[in-house]
Amino acid sequence: MNRETTPQTIFLKDYTPPAYLVDSLSLRFDLDEAATVVHARMRLHANPDAVAGQSLRLDGQELSLLAVRLNGRELAACDYAVDADSLTLETPPIEFELEIVTRINPLANTALEGLYSSGGNFCTQCEAEGFRKITYYPDRPDVMTVFTTTIVADRAKYPVLLSNGNPVERGELEGGRHFVTWNDPFPKPCYLFALVAGDLVCVEDHFTTLSGRDVLLQIYVQHGNEDKTAHAMASLKKAMAWDEQVYGREYDLDIYMIVAVDDFNMGAMENKGLNIFNSRYVLAKPETATDADFYGIESVIAHEYFHNWSGNRVTCRDWFQLSLKEGFTVFRDSQFSADMNSAAIKRIDDVTLLRTHQFAEDGGPMAHPVRPDSYVEINNFYTLTVYEKGAELIHMLHTLLGAEGFRKGSDLYFERHDGQAVTCDDFIRAMADANEYDLSTFMGWYSQAGTPVVTVRREYDADNRRLTLHIGQHCPPTPGQEQKAPQLIPIVTAVLDSSGQPLPLRPYGDSGEAPDERVLLLGQAQQSWSFCDIPETAVPSLLRNFSAPVKLDTDYTDDELAFLMGHDSDPFNRWNAGQALALKVLLARYDAMQQGEQPGLPAGLTHAFAHTLADTALDPALVAEAITLPQESYVAEFIEGCDPVLLHQAHRSLQYALADAYREILLETRVRNHDSSEYRTDAKAMARRRLKNRCLHYLMLLKDESIGEQCREQYDNADNMTDAMAALGALVHNRHATAHTSLEDFYRCWKGDALVLDKWFSLQATSPQEDTFEVVQRLAQHPDFNIKNPNRVRSLIGTFAMRNPVAFHRADGEAYRFHTDFIMQLDKLNPQVAARMMTPLTQWRRYDTSRQAMMRGQLQRILDSGSCSRDAYEIVSKSLA
Repeated sequence: MNRETTPQTIFLKDYTPPAYLVDSLSLRFDLDEAATVVHARMRLHANPDAVAGQSLRLDGQELSLLAVRLNGRELAACDYAVDADSLTLETPPIEFELEIVTRINPLANTALEGLYSSGGNFCTQCEAEGFRKITYYPDRPDVMTVFTTTIVADRAKYPVLLSNGNPVERGELEGGRHFVTWNDPFPKPCYLFALVAGDLVCVEDHFTTLSGRDVLLQIYVQHGNEDKTAHAMASLKKAMAWDEQVYGREYDLDIYMIVAVDDFNMGAMENKGLNIFNSRYVLAKPETATDADFYGIESVIAHEYFHNWSGNRVTCRDWFQLSLKEGFTVFRDSQFSADMNSAAIKRIDDVTLLRTHQFAEDGGPMAHPVRPDSYVEINNFYTLTVYEKGAELIHMLHTLLGAEGFRKGSDLYFERHDGQAVTCDDFIRAMADANEYDLSTFMGWYSQAGTPVVTVRREYDADNRRLTLHIGQHCPPTPGQEQKAPQLIPIVTAVLDSSGQPLPLRPYGDSGEAPDERVLLLGQAQQSWSFCDIPETAVPSLLRNFSAPVKLDTDYTDDELAFLMGHDSDPFNRWNAGQALALKVLLARYDAMQQGEQPGLPAGLTHAFAHTLADTALDPALVAEAITLPQESYVAEFIEGCDPVLLHQAHRSLQYALADAYREILLETRVRNHDSSEYRTDAKAMARRRLKNRCLHYLMLLKDESIGEQCREQYDNADNMTDAMAALGALVHNRHATAHTSLEDFYRCWKGDALVLDKWFSLQATSPQEDTFEVVQRLAQHPDFNIKNPNRVRSLIGTFAMRNPVAFHRADGEAYRFHTDFIMQLDKLNPQVAARMMTPLTQWRRYDTSRQAMMRGQLQRILDSGSCSRDAYEIVSKSLA
């Protein structure tokens, strides 16, 4: 944006149906890296649901217009209007054919939106509004049509030509060129269009659907990466089978393709029949990928496949409804991952992400509802609120309706809206209609921003053995929403006896059978529930399995939290009690250190820590999470005017104290969970590695040379990337004597593998050492650092700013200036990724006054530059408002 222009704000309330609909679209691409010519021929008719007599406005950006023909007649320049964002026909016929010829430069497309060149191959990314960079077209999700795509290219350079649907024709042309024509029989919006062309190798398999149809599965990768596709293919087949069994959804085309590309703004894209993936979510083998990578690949492969129904066959009417497809599909992939691995660990991972990042988004200047009511740049709303909080809304529906009721609702939703572009209201209405359940008050979750705070206070009547839970809710103000209405909040509750067994929850005055777990529906500002025959020593287990995305304020004592940590029958709440106890200890430790005091080690936390480590009956992955302290970013939310450096010192000193106190049991646990057998990616093997390496993390804080030798030995002898990275990280982050040589060794081994090299950059960017900022500055000048590659940018710059609070928030503010300089440079190349990098600066309100002023100053510098993108302008202006 320049100083004289203010970008337009788009409002949900202003939605109007499209003036024209597209019956069919035929595309022909004559591919050339610097001058691709696109021929688009479309049949249109006036939309009977729109106001008659409107002009036709087609979106288009960064296009060279070569020709426009209406019903075969070449139009003169005076017959239409063209500006930087559109082509407009003022009085088109009711029905007509329109041909448009454009030229584009994929090689110069560093924003990676529309058609661009990546590693010598052509690739597209059209969500949300990238198609307008390919040709003039109504680039909105409620315009759906049947696509036929012909791709013409040099056969030697681009032997593989792919698009959506099924291949219907191919042939040879003069000059060594060839073509392939693809037809997608399912109407779709243009954001789901995809094209790939290049010299790629294909790995094939087959899947037989429940109805007996054979589906060809293809994964395309660069030559030399064929041996890294087995896990992705296995994950795809598991996802296809799971979706049939759990949701009754069968794949509908003859072929399903995945293409891995190195330059990609997102994780992956669900284009109909041709999913384009960031290579980090496809390529994996034990030597190059960690357990987290294998887990992530399985999840993302499933997510994009599930979109075939929840996003493609039924899509969103407008971009305000983005969570209609994303929230629902994130919930579906979470269910899948829970079924394939550990349900408890999956829930913990999901909630940790929500609390550490989405809650901060809810409490910051960019706070917005799951269904936003306005935006300047839609790319800025691919957020944790829309995705992760949106998935939590679906999780609440599943809790309210039960598994059977939820399936009835999803069946009705797909049946009722197949082939349509719909809204979040349509989804909720299908759930309500299928179950005859009034969900009208539930829609408040889609329109209200912020994280509700649920307060629980207990009252016990010893004479009547009656326990009363007084539960209230309030939600802090967010930008544009000062007053908040009560939400419908399902609070899954049990009450545990002294051995941890749930007691019957019989409402006071009721003599019937009583379940040992109830869903308490909090729909008002304050409500109370009373239960009889409850002993005074009983402890409530509240918000089990995190049944709603809220902050819970309870009157638990430290002893009760320790009890729940050791005995709660709900695995999530068992972990959560430990986190709550550790949070209290960390906050007290921070306060003490702020006063110059040396805090001790509370008995309640230490006993729970030791008890959990010693319990060999527990899932090792659950133990690993139970002994992990809350992340510093989450703790910072509870400290007004937080000093992030002091918080890091408090956090690290508590870890050191626990390691020092329980050195022997940590060593024993590490040895017990060592597995010398062949590397496996099953849940049990991954859990043991998770706990073994968590113990190593604690032990290396002690700077004991014998432990350091064990760590170096693990690095030297590791047969998998999980153990190698855990050991290398411990060496580097604790400045072990061999850290530098180990880093050099790792680089020599893996400098030819881009994804592994990303890990090398990230590991150094997260080091808590005093010189990390200088290290990051040097790495930004490294020959292998490439500002045009989003993965490399995220691995170094994003990781440093978002995951290294002690180095990023250094007192002199120089890291803020460095980060801002980088953002301003990146914004000219790739605004979407640059905007993502701004998040740490937008959270300036959380910190002390000195840091607030410095962070605000850097944001103002971006705004004052007078040349920031729409993406950057929206975030910066809202952050400073």
